[in-house]
Amino acid sequence: MKVKSYFLSVWDIIDPIYFSFTRLTYLDHRSQENIFRVRLTKYKGKNVTLSDGTVIRKNDVLVKIHLHNVALLKKLLPVASDVKRGRLIYRAVERSLPELARYVANHPNSDQIKGIVGITTMNRGCERLGFEIVDISSIVYKALKWIRLMPIHLLSVSRPFKTLGKHEPKYLFMSKPALLQKTKN
Repeated sequence: MKVKSYFLSVWDIIDPIYFSFTRLTYLDHRSQENIFRVRLTKYKGKNVTLSDGTVIRKNDVLVKIHLHNVALLKKLLPVASDVKRGRLIYRAVERSLPELARYVANHPNSDQIKGIVGITTMNRGCERLGFEIVDISSIVYKALKWIRLMPIHLLSVSRPFKTLGKHEPKYLFMSKPALLQKTKN
């Protein structure tokens, strides 16, 4: 626990530097509850057809979502159970989606945005939130993402080395119509 706390403290210092280099933005600077940081991106993967018929093609504009990992991990650190940690993450994402939907609806480039995309190794329960899980086809890109996401995995689960090989990075997609439906609920 002390080692994780130490690494989290170091990460907390480095995070603002990372944030400034990634062109990420907060959905609402006043909100302490929203765990998403976002930026517009052009999709570079293979074509993906979502369940509502939305086709995501190369160079389509998407909102790339990033979890605010330091803030989330601070909340997870005192929680001993991986199941309780999973529920905490689920509820945090669920609470953040309506604000993300408003962001997309009110964005100056809203007409061009086809949906949202994220990459995660924690994808259990994502379908219930409205995400569609898609394999990353590029082995090199998947390996690079796995290396980048490994510190999050090590800090977020109680026995990280037991589950290290069980979680591989996956795309999470949600079409704009599916996301905008979140503001109506």
